[in-house]
Amino acid sequence: MSPDPSGAHPSAAEPADLAARAAEKHVVVIGGGMGGLVAARECAKVGMRVTVLEAAEALGGALRRVELDGVTLDAGAESYATRGGLVRALVDELGLADRVVPPRAGGAWLSGIPGTGAAPLPVGGVLGIPGNPFQDDVRRIIGWSGAWRAYLDRVRPPLTIGHELSLGRLVASRMGPKVRDRLVAPVTTGVYSASPDDVDIDVAAPGLNAALTRVGSLSGAVLALRGNGGSGGAKAPGAAVEGLRGGMTVLVDAIADDLAQLGATVRTGVRVLSVVSEDGGWRVTAATQLDAPTQTPEPWVAESEPLADAVAVTDEPVEELLRADAVIVATAESVARELLADAVPALALAEAAASPEIEIVTLLLDAPALRSVPRGTGVLTVPGSHTAKALTHSTAKWEWVREAAGDREVVRVSFGAQGEPAATAALDDAAAIDLARREAAALLGVPLEPTQVIAGHRGRFVQSQPASLLGSGARRQAARDAIQAIPGLAVVGAWVAGTGLAQVVPDATEASDRLRRALLWD
Repeated sequence: MSPDPSGAHPSAAEPADLAARAAEKHVVVIGGGMGGLVAARECAKVGMRVTVLEAAEALGGALRRVELDGVTLDAGAESYATRGGLVRALVDELGLADRVVPPRAGGAWLSGIPGTGAAPLPVGGVLGIPGNPFQDDVRRIIGWSGAWRAYLDRVRPPLTIGHELSLGRLVASRMGPKVRDRLVAPVTTGVYSASPDDVDIDVAAPGLNAALTRVGSLSGAVLALRGNGGSGGAKAPGAAVEGLRGGMTVLVDAIADDLAQLGATVRTGVRVLSVVSEDGGWRVTAATQLDAPTQTPEPWVAESEPLADAVAVTDEPVEELLRADAVIVATAESVARELLADAVPALALAEAAASPEIEIVTLLLDAPALRSVPRGTGVLTVPGSHTAKALTHSTAKWEWVREAAGDREVVRVSFGAQGEPAATAALDDAAAIDLARREAAALLGVPLEPTQVIAGHRGRFVQSQPASLLGSGARRQAARDAIQAIPGLAVVGAWVAGTGLAQVVPDATEASDRLRRALLWD
């Protein structure tokens, strides 16, 4: 921690002095996704003046809501990983503990299996890698030849193991291509939107390489990591997540309300044009429509409801200038790099990551045949077998969605992956929704006619590169080093933290804490 400007150690500073210093500082946060909101809240909590500028008309970023025929649903991320416990701690701190819900019991299925079609996804593995290749649900997918090839992993000499970084190459070399292509690839494509060959095993499955070297086989390493000794007590894939009753956007609402209570200003419909370092501070130029609302304390307005006392919309945006002591950029990578091109020239030397566009089509269906949950809570696909990469049967997975939907069904169909544009990208909304219907019918094994689609919604997301991809850590660290060298500047969000709230929330907390320490004591 840096010394106090007066020469005293920071811990010796009087609380009243710290409060006065904090009140003099103005922090502008560019971007109202979860990274930006968490960072803004951390600064506002110590009394700093905070302004959040979001270009879209709604906060939340990847957390979005949609109303389909009176049913409010998640249109973006529907859950958070429980690892680390920091997202849950934030949820509890915001008074949302009574809204936390686990997914309903019921495993996922795998579709597109050559010669078989569809089968339940095996339990007891790590990233799809089985602990026992002769387990019935494993053998059903990879066949006898695949099971015997995988068994060779058990008898290969330990001296041939080495240390492989690529998950796909490790699995193929130890257990064969059928395990990689039919078991591991559907999981990595569904979870990370990436080929297993591009996934860093040490990041995606920490300790697996070490366990492999210790026990002498990959399947043995899986059993060692699971800690079940093959007893069959393993959890189903995807079990380590939680959701919120009413949808993940209630977390966005709660943070926005808390920001309002803390005196922060949250504005939507404001696009930042430039960020310039000037006289020990920052100059932020933004463009806004005259009717863009200042969201305190009500952050969400239904599209069908007019804003009270709204000013008439103008054709030309109005530019304005904001001065700040510090800036936190919480945008997508491409926007952040553009805004900081002049302020952080070294950032141009840090390699940019590929960010695929992912589309999620949510369908509200009149489909009584789905009440029997024919394919569990969701379906993953063998790459190349279907147009869609995955499907979630939301009314089967979440009790609160079942209650909200009544006798109707909700499914979410996902398209697109790293290096593979979404099949819906070039379609209009009606065509994208119809393609999702056809894919849902194929994945669930139940006929679905166009007349059974009550309503649909299509959401498009630019997915930041997962932290588990090979080379991602080095790319993100290079970007961090360039940014942290500039006083009064921080960058948060999935492109520097990795995808998922379990990565974004603690990273935004740490980055904002570093920034506010520098503001108060440097």
